[in-house]
Amino acid sequence: MLHEAGLREARLHDARHTDATVLLILGVQERAAMGIMGWSSTSMTKRYMHVVDEVRMDVADRVGELIWEPSDEGENGPEKAD
Repeated sequence: MLHEAGLREARLHDARHTDATVLLILGVQERAAMGIMGWSSTSMTKRYMHVVDEVRMDVADRVGELIWEPSDEGENGPEKAD
């Protein structure tokens, strides 16, 4: 069935990892994700949520925006007043 659908070989259980990681990508809070996934322990988030490059880049962008304010300077440096 997976082959016919053009998908890689996977176990049904693997979908839990995918689902948990999608919740992480969407920024769903940990407690909400635990409720959705049916977990009573935060250790399950460590087991099932995988920090993917998309999440790392989002965090890096957000930290960059927090630390460095956007500049009014163009590519050629500060504009000169007339």
